[in-house]
Parts: sequence; C-alpha cells; structure tokens
Amino acid sequence: MSTDFTEWLRGRTDERLRALVKARPELITPVPAHVEGLAARASTPSALGRALDRLDGFTLAVLETLSLQPGPLARDALRALLAHAIPGTTPGPDLDAALDEAIERLRTTGLAYGPDDALRPAPGVKEALDPPAGLGPPAAEVFRHHSPEALAALLDDIVPDGDAPPGGDHRAPRVRLAEVLADPSSVGRLVAEVSPQARAALDELAWGPASGRLPNARREVSTATAQSPIEQLLARGLLGATGEETVALPREVALFLRDGRIHRDLSPWPPELEGATRDQVLADRTAAGQAFTFVRTVEELCEHWSVDPPGVLRTGGLAVRDLKRTAQLLDLPEWAAGLVVEVAHAAGLIASNGSVDGEWLPTGTYDGWRVKATEDRWAVLASAWAAMDRVPGLIGERDERDRPLNALHPDLRRPAATQVRAETLAVLASAGAGLAPAARSVLARLAWERPRRRGAQRDRFAEFTLREAEHIGVTGLGVLSAHGRSIVLGDGEAARLLAPLLPEPVDHVLLQADLTAVAPGPLTSDLGRWLALAADVESKGGATVYRFGERSIRRALDAGQSADDMIAMLERHSATPVPQPLRYLVSDVARRHGRIKVGTASAYVRCDDPSVLDEVLADKRSGLLRLRRLAPTVLASKTSRATLVDSLRAMGYAPVAESLDGDVLVSRAETRRTEGPAMARATGAAGPDSDVVAAAVRAIRAGDDAHRTRRRPVDAPDGQPPRSPASATIEALREAIRMGSQVWIGYLDSQGHATSRILEPARIEGGYLTAYDETRATVHRFALHRITGVASLSPQ
Repeated sequence: MSTDFTEWLRGRTDERLRALVKARPELITPVPAHVEGLAARASTPSALGRALDRLDGFTLAVLETLSLQPGPLARDALRALLAHAIPGTTPGPDLDAALDEAIERLRTTGLAYGPDDALRPAPGVKEALDPPAGLGPPAAEVFRHHSPEALAALLDDIVPDGDAPPGGDHRAPRVRLAEVLADPSSVGRLVAEVSPQARAALDELAWGPASGRLPNARREVSTATAQSPIEQLLARGLLGATGEETVALPREVALFLRDGRIHRDLSPWPPELEGATRDQVLADRTAAGQAFTFVRTVEELCEHWSVDPPGVLRTGGLAVRDLKRTAQLLDLPEWAAGLVVEVAHAAGLIASNGSVDGEWLPTGTYDGWRVKATEDRWAVLASAWAAMDRVPGLIGERDERDRPLNALHPDLRRPAATQVRAETLAVLASAGAGLAPAARSVLARLAWERPRRRGAQRDRFAEFTLREAEHIGVTGLGVLSAHGRSIVLGDGEAARLLAPLLPEPVDHVLLQADLTAVAPGPLTSDLGRWLALAADVESKGGATVYRFGERSIRRALDAGQSADDMIAMLERHSATPVPQPLRYLVSDVARRHGRIKVGTASAYVRCDDPSVLDEVLADKRSGLLRLRRLAPTVLASKTSRATLVDSLRAMGYAPVAESLDGDVLVSRAETRRTEGPAMARATGAAGPDSDVVAAAVRAIRAGDDAHRTRRRPVDAPDGQPPRSPASATIEALREAIRMGSQVWIGYLDSQGHATSRILEPARIEGGYLTAYDETRATVHRFALHRITGVASLSPQ
C-alpha cells in the first residue's frame, strides 16, 4: 500500500474526508482505527470494485487512461490523450470543464490522487481495472509462460538480421520481444506482412475483448509454415497463447491498431434523451388515473384474499394457477397481476401466515392502510415498489435449473434490482418537462452513467422499471409525473402533489331496469365494498357496470343483511328511483331465503312446510346426501352442513345454515389476517447520515493522532462508573455523536466487572457503538447492552 497515498489522504481536510466517506460509505463499516487503515481499506479489491461501479463513462475513461501510464501524468497530457479519442470537431472549453469535474470526482472518491502536474491512480486501481479500456495484457504478460527457446526462435523469425545488435542481444527473450512490440514501426511492419483475413481478425480484437478461444493454441508455427490467418499472427507475435486453448492480443499491438487511441468514440457528456413530447399537465392527470386504479386494484386483491386466500407452495411463492385466477379476478394480464401481488407484499399488506399448510393473507398493516386517503395509500405502494429488491417482471420465466419463477417466490430477489430501478427513475427525472424518453434512449443513458454495470440483465431490469412505472402511476404517457418525481427524490411530497389530481369518489350509482347499476366514477370505499358483495361486476372502463342477480342477492343475505336493509341502501345511494324489477328480485330471493334450515346431525334439514321436504326426498339428486326423515319437518344427513347447504342450492333451493340453538348463521366468510414483515424502505441512495459521517471522520483523526504520536492512554475518572436508563444512555450517545463531544461511560467487561471509559463516539449500528477510547488510545466497538450508563465530560 502506497505511503504517498496514505500521506495524501492524511493531508486532506476533514471536509474532504467526509466527502470521501459520503461517496464510499463502505469505508466506515466498521470505522477504521486510523488513516492508514482507511487507506488500506480504500485500496482493497472489493471496495475499489464498488467505487468503480459508480463512475460514469467519461470519468472511468479518465481513470483508465491514468492507469495505463507508467508514471504520474500531467493534466494537459491527460487532456491530449482524451481529446484524441473524441470524434468530431476539436474539443474546446467544454472538454476542460468535463475533465476538471472528472478529476475532482476521482480525487473525492479516492480513486486518483496528486496535483494536476502529477496525477496518479490510487493503489490497487490498475489491478481492479484489469483489463482497462478493453485492452489485453502487456506483451511481457502474454508471453510469460512461453519457453525462452520458443521466444528466441520467434525473435529470430521476426527481427531482421540488420536490426540485431553486434555481438547479439543477451537479454531475456521475453524482454526483447516486449521491446520489439513496443516499437510502432516494428509492429507496423509485422502487420503489413499478414493477409487481409488475418488483418480483419486483428481489427476485431483491437477494441475488445482482446482474448479468444483457439484449439491447440500453443502449436509450434513459424512465418514460413503458417497456413491459416491465425497462424500468421501467432508466428509474428501479434497474437500470443495464454493457455492451451486461449489466445490474447498484446496491449502494445492493440494500441498500434487503435492509432494510439485508448478509447473509441469517447463522449465527455451523457447522450441526449430522445422521445415524444407530451403535455405535462395531461401526463400528470394520466398518471394520477393510473395511480388511483392501482390503489383500488391492490385493495380488491386484499379483500378477495381475506376471504379466499391462496396457498403457499412448499418451495415458497404463489402457484401458477392461483396467479392466473387472480389475474382473471382483477381483469389484468398476468404480468400486471404479478406486479400488484409483489407490490402489496413489499408494502407489507400481504404475507404468508407461516403455518405448515400456509396461505397468503392480508396483514394487520392492510387494515390501517385501507382507511387512509387514496393519495397516502398510493405513496406507500409506490415507495415500496421503488425500494423492493424483487423483480416482478421475471414471473413466469425459468431459472438456471429450469424451475419456474413464481410470484412471491424468494428467487425473485436480485441484489441489483433496487439500484437499477433507482438509476432508471433518475434518468426519467433528468428529462425535460413533458419529455417521454424512448426505452433505447434510457438504456443508452444508463450505459454511459454506469458502464461497468451494463449488460443484458441490467437492460431488462430497466425495461421492467419503465413498464411498471407506467402501470403504477409513477409515469403517465411515458413522462415522469410530479408525484412520481417526489417518489424518486424521496421528499415526502408525493401524496400532497397527487391529491388534487385524483378523481373525486362518488357515493351514488345509477340503477337501471335491467337489474344493473352504473357507477359514474370511482366509488367510495364503503359503497364499493357493499356493491362487490351484493352485485357482480359486469364491465369496467370509464364507468363500472354492476349486475344484480339471485346469486349476488343471496350472497348479501348470507352476509346478514335483510331485504329492507338492501332496499334502504339502494335508495340511499341511487341517483335514480329503485327499479321495480330490482325490488321484486330482492323481495323474492329474501322470501325464499332461509325457508330451509340446515344444522348438524352430521347435518339436518328443517322446514315448516313438509311438502318441500317431500320434494327434496323425491329428487334423485338428493341420493348422494343420504337423507333420512326424522319428523314431518326434519331430515337428517350424514354429510357436513356446508356440503348439504351447497347441494340444496345446486338443486334450486335457498337454504340457510342455523346453529344448534336454531339461530341463523351469518355466512359471510371470515376475513383473516396474518403478521407481515416491515415494508422495505429506500436506503443507501443518499448515503449515510451526515452526523455519522462527521463522527466517523473525527474518530479516524483521533485514532490517527494516537497512532502517529503513540499517545498514552488517559486515566479514567475517579468514582463509580455512571449508571443511567437504557433509553437515556442511547440518547446521550447519539447527542455526543452529533456534537462531537466526549463522554464518560460505565462498561461491563467479559467477567461482568464495571469499568470506566472516556469515549469519543463515532456511530451506533447493529447494537454496537464505535468510538475512540481515550482510556485505551484506540478505536473500539462496544456492545450497547454492556454500557451501564453515560455521563457528560468536558473534552480532554
């Protein structure tokens, strides 16, 4: 690890170190003991990989150019190398501004250091970037495993006799070959000797990938015996075998073929977003309509699953048949139904009840969610969607073992899902007002902003995000809405912005003589639930049409309502008089409803009219019920009460169930609930809290001072270690972190003895306090449950 880099970090101001930690929060998990520890952690492959993944295309190109230089590089020389790779007109001041911004970002993130006249990549960057800019390894690395004899023969074949030094060259053949390939004139001569087919192969490898597979790659071949185009390249050292079946293009050869350019078609600026232009007001209203529909769809899903929950597969998730049934119920395509289910789960509204024969049920959270205003409910759903690490778009596909990926299955989790979703939404947020960027334009912008993350999977996740955002109501007509932008920014204003755009719920319907009711707009929750019980949805659209029938009326009667209750409800919420046919239907079904009473014998049938029971016994379909007459008005059956009720209804009767006491049982299905996990929250996008960052930097500085000066530990205060309630202890520690002050704590050691410590707290996380311990002169982690109390203390 470079001492220069450590000293450069040590010389950075606290503000610069805070910016470093803010940009790379993994560097303080846990807090390093000193600056040397911070420099070492910043140079590890995993930390560098994360930091490099966050770079845009131009900043990455700047760092790759630095990493390819043998030593420090001045800013002006760096600019010249980059300008050579930018197509079109000669770059002007805009390039200077972009370059200065990129250099500053690399310094801020600790990926490059040094003054403008001596810029260097940070330790470990060259190895983490391997291969940089699509280039292969240097010639010395490509031919590292070739025998000296084979390399000597190769040199004798490709170096003209006149170019050999008098008395011979006694250096190692590998060093001599690297020197030959580093000379552009020598490489140009060798390239000119090969056939057009061999030159085409070189051009294909020049811009990467610089390696390929070749059977028997270590074959012995010379310029005289070479037959195929690949053998011509192997015979001249323009291609080297790196394994038994792999070959690579030496970096020096690639740079010659690139005409000295490190990058091709480099752009210092992100590609412009292209797409259709819409009216922003219309887009906001369209998105609001989608948002309203999505909220109602989630509510409809939870209401149905309250009564008839689907089972949980043994491997987890929702069965394919249950998803199909849900899609039909919600009148949605399967991908949209899967999205509704996944978002409801992410918001904590549905969960598995955890039993052996588990079921997917609404949670107690749903009961609190459904009584909120529509805009607040949508904000909960949209935030959960933005933060979840699952990919609903993969539902119905198969995994690498050819197993189906079901909705709610654990295998739908993808670590990159949340990040790709956030980046895609950020691209939409960067578009101008009213611009609906085309998908290809969004993908091109993402490829520039995060080039190391580009790939087929990232593009698919981005496309899923665009489709889902439109369905949920984050976008309208492809344009990011005002309330959708609030979700992206996380400023908590989404509900306020959405509220004035939502359609006003109506509390009335239009009853018609054909036994239908037309809802002229979105219904209030209470009226909507009642109509879902007493009628069946016939069609949806600008207005929802409900149809009343004998079956739906009986469903309401089974739920405990009387004919008078239903008529009163209709009169109260109808903008038109209740049609006579509907009154007759309700009255007729209610009159026949309950004439037959069903109980348990296993079950019994009771009716005040013996002739009705005579009809039942005479019906051939009753044979399977195994009925036996106990009295003129009572029949007994060995089937269950529920089966008996269903069978009599199938025969055309309208029985009701009754209890052992003879009371009518209300047969509304019981709504069931389960406990669900907490809703996912979007975290990490804004980085760690500023107070935590500041405290971490203070702890690193204090530890570094102690490490460099070998500061002696201070004595603990006299007296008994402090004691305080746990809540007061946590609050005092957080206040000390915020203020950067020292505290006196009591701490139980491994033997349970209370000791006194003087600390400068840095952060509280996962049940532990990270702090600089003045009494031990080191950074240490303290278990919170072992801290007996906290007392204030003036800085030492």
